[in-house]
Amino acid sequence: MDLIISTDELAEFCERAAQFEFVTVDTEFLRETTYWPRLCLIQVATDDEAVLIDPLAPDIKLAPFFKLLANPNVTKVFHAARQDVEIFVKLTGAVPHNIFDTQVAASVCGFGDSASYDSLVRAICKVELDKSSRFTDWSARPLTEKQSTYALADVTYLRDIYRELRQQVEQTRRWDWVEDEMTTLRSIDTYVVQPEQAWERLKMKFNRPRDLAALKVLAQWREQKAQDTDQPRSRILKDDVLGELATQRPLTSEAFEKLRAVPRGFGRSGAAAEIMALLKDVEALPKSALPAMPDRYRGPSPKGAVGDLVRVLLKAVAEQHGVAARIIATSDEIDALVLDDDADVPALKGWRRKLFGEKALAIKHGRIGLIATRKGVVEFAVNQAEAAE
Repeated sequence: MDLIISTDELAEFCERAAQFEFVTVDTEFLRETTYWPRLCLIQVATDDEAVLIDPLAPDIKLAPFFKLLANPNVTKVFHAARQDVEIFVKLTGAVPHNIFDTQVAASVCGFGDSASYDSLVRAICKVELDKSSRFTDWSARPLTEKQSTYALADVTYLRDIYRELRQQVEQTRRWDWVEDEMTTLRSIDTYVVQPEQAWERLKMKFNRPRDLAALKVLAQWREQKAQDTDQPRSRILKDDVLGELATQRPLTSEAFEKLRAVPRGFGRSGAAAEIMALLKDVEALPKSALPAMPDRYRGPSPKGAVGDLVRVLLKAVAEQHGVAARIIATSDEIDALVLDDDADVPALKGWRRKLFGEKALAIKHGRIGLIATRKGVVEFAVNQAEAAE
């Protein structure tokens, strides 16, 4: 097995790799104690060879590999690409061109939601992988033979998996399904977290506009601090602490001591001083400057019977077409379409609407029903006049 530790070696390999239709790519990294992932190893395979690239080697620059990633004529095949691509976006400022995610393809080919790499190796390549090296220290040098073997397996079997899934996608004519999912992976916005948008990932619901205003500024402060100091968000403040600070809004050191989620003595820290300054600004906001709260919906609950029926429909459609349910619609999307016929969700657009969305709306409005049979769940037309009675 080849371990590339110099720029010249890397350039020679990338020149050879650029002649192929596709390359398979994987990475090993550490992130437990940092905000940004620390790249420790890159694995790449072509039809002819498989190599390990050592980004920690003192005599290597990754520019030749970044050029390969940017080459639109070569498909870059990943499995569960998001974290790998995030690393390359951080290093290059761009998403690799022409990427393909086998986990996405597997989900539309009947392998279930978020199929693992080893499950695909087992199903397609008929091989059982040794995953015992998964959580080893990838920054330690030299790499052990066991680590190297494990790392290379993540790209060598991926070649056969890619070919098989590509063939299945073509046979089922589901390229538009795959492409819809790839759109998110190919967007740089997927990987670049803007501090002012950090509050959105918290999924916290508040009834008071000022609480929401506080959460927004606190989440932005934490995200910026985590990025600037390269620390995990949780080391700055945990999510539950942000929630309590947003609702309680302590403005003195003493007030911090009364909070259950905040560590003792935190109120006297420099971070607390910054937080108090932010919260004082929030308290000073006029009502006209506070964020608008969503209108309270007064129709059927999306978690009630109608939502349950739509979820049964989703499961039946997914089984009928051999595709992971999550690819068709998420639970949040079902909630949204129960609340709003024109909800701006993927389940009500494109192929998903034809496959599922139209039927979901028909169930919501009593135009069709569901029957459980020995062969599964089937739809039947409903007499609307009788349904209204």
